[in-house]
Amino acid sequence: MNTNQVPNLLPYQGEVFLYQSFFSVEESDVLLQQLYEEIPWKQEPIRIFGKEVMQPRLTAWAGDLDKAYAYSGITMQPIDWTPALRIIKDRIDPDDRFTNVLLNLYRDGQDAMGWHRDNEKILGTNPVVASVSLGASRLFQFRHYTDKKLVRSIELTHGSVLLMQGETQHYWEHRIPRTTQATEPRINLTFRTLYS
Repeated sequence: MNTNQVPNLLPYQGEVFLYQSFFSVEESDVLLQQLYEEIPWKQEPIRIFGKEVMQPRLTAWAGDLDKAYAYSGITMQPIDWTPALRIIKDRIDPDDRFTNVLLNLYRDGQDAMGWHRDNEKILGTNPVVASVSLGASRLFQFRHYTDKKLVRSIELTHGSVLLMQGETQHYWEHRIPRTTQATEPRINLTFRTLYS
């Protein structure tokens, strides 16, 4: 993905680029259906502020089979690349740098993701994360980690790819807030590189 073709969506201390319609509507429709059917989706309990709660979404972890992923008190074991995942990865990652992908299925607008940074040590110093959206459009928000009033909102649409890189995970949190407007499902795939 050529970052010279699109503007940086953050004012400073990070690099975020949005590629609208990276996948055509037709491709996106097919991939959404394939992922919905071929992924073993799970809803798992996580620890938030010492309390165990069910994740407000379904998840899966795929990619290199020797790379488990731990966050919020759970450890996810990877499944192998499925045909649909391989198609998506080959399109967004021709240099084959991403080792794994975290998949989230938001069943409707009540499924969400709270403020967080993808800054686990296993992701390296300045993680590169490519986020593919399929299905219902959802609002995606960035908030500066120290200046909480500084918020940027982006609509992620069917077939779009959001690339986060540079210092983004050091200085910016992100989330998918709840909404009453989304009634259809959305699948989000966040491709990343894990360093053992």
